[in-house]
Amino acid sequence: MENTQNPMGAKSVSKLLVSLAVPAVVANLVNALYNIVDQIFIGHVVGYLGNAATNIAFPLTIICMAIGLMTGIGTAAGYNLSLGRKNEQDARKFAGTAFSTMLIAGIIICILVRIFLKPLIIAFGATDSIYEYALAYSSVTSLGIPFLLFSCGSNPIVRGDGSSTYSMTAVVTGGVLNIILDALFMYKFNMGIKGAAWATVISQIVSALILARYYLHFKNVKFTAKDFIPHFGFMLKFCKLGFSSFAFQSSMLIIQITLNNLLKKYGEMSVYGSDVTIAVAGILQKVNLIFLAFVIGIVQGAQPICSFNYGAKMYSRVKKTVKISLIVTTVISVVMFIVMQLFPRQIVGLFGSGSEEYFKFASFYARGLFAVVFLNGVQIFCSTFFPAIGKPGKGTLIALAKQLVILWTLLMTLSYFLGLKGIVYAAPITDALTFILAVSFLIFEIKKMPKADGE
Repeated sequence: MENTQNPMGAKSVSKLLVSLAVPAVVANLVNALYNIVDQIFIGHVVGYLGNAATNIAFPLTIICMAIGLMTGIGTAAGYNLSLGRKNEQDARKFAGTAFSTMLIAGIIICILVRIFLKPLIIAFGATDSIYEYALAYSSVTSLGIPFLLFSCGSNPIVRGDGSSTYSMTAVVTGGVLNIILDALFMYKFNMGIKGAAWATVISQIVSALILARYYLHFKNVKFTAKDFIPHFGFMLKFCKLGFSSFAFQSSMLIIQITLNNLLKKYGEMSVYGSDVTIAVAGILQKVNLIFLAFVIGIVQGAQPICSFNYGAKMYSRVKKTVKISLIVTTVISVVMFIVMQLFPRQIVGLFGSGSEEYFKFASFYARGLFAVVFLNGVQIFCSTFFPAIGKPGKGTLIALAKQLVILWTLLMTLSYFLGLKGIVYAAPITDALTFILAVSFLIFEIKKMPKADGE
């Protein structure tokens, strides 16, 4: 069976994956780099307490990503499954409902965060030294919540319509602007950590406006005004399809808050101090974004291919997409492992100076955190693959098992017995166990697919 009406079902899988994944990788990489450059500016201008402050504020970003990615990834899956089944009306309603939902959710979350900002910063693990920096940074970045949420959700939808280059342009434009404004606000106008925050917010607004414009120019559907009226039924559908992403991000929120508070507690009991441990964790989290930029870019490129062809019952194309994606993500994961084992001190040093104890802990934490990162590409792919084919339950189970069942339990248990070492060891053990679970699910699903297309 071959679909000549849509390139998702007709074009060479490898060429299609390249055309969709490369722009996604570039967009994610620029996004990661401007977060990293942001941290470098803060580290050199404000110091490591500034880096620690952004780590404390990071749960606010995770909240936006949880809602945005659930909406965007769920909508992209539903949109492409509908197109594969030749149901354009449902495809329009998926995307239109998502547009309205993201706007409403972003405004509500922004208002709530602004009201409860001070107690939130304390709950997120701020020490006395970090609190004022974190409050100053978050008081500004919280204004960008509606735009960040909309961008996080719209990017997968735009890619799902086959416009990865446009999605990339939106992210790249925001990323480049953020770097320019960082330098201008922090060095030229001496605005300190608030300068970095304003640079971020302005960049988020620009990216969101570029993505909003795309809804006037979708390739595969033409919207009517009624399509943008929120439809509760489609809201439930994209929440279900995207729930694994929500579960992963939400569990990340819980882990981030737990981790910050454990680093605060056991760091204070160590020779390093809590400010150093929180700062190092925040820096390595940003470094991990480079790895995720490549892997998630490949996964995002594969998602619409899997969704469309699964909906069209072209199972051979789904299997080929899975095979190519796993090979590429594994190679990327191995490279990241080698780099982080050989050069942890040099990488952390890019984010500013510190004491010998600071770099000693950073090197130890980096090597432990990335000890089995060569397995992570596979599990990240699996978490998104299942929602892409309309089976979000397994993706959700992988996400929840990794973060809430395995990682949270290990963090609490190992830190109690081993202190800071236990916090570090928890991550690689979790990655190894999650890899086994994800691969088991994937093998079972591939074997269950019909051998012949169209069955």
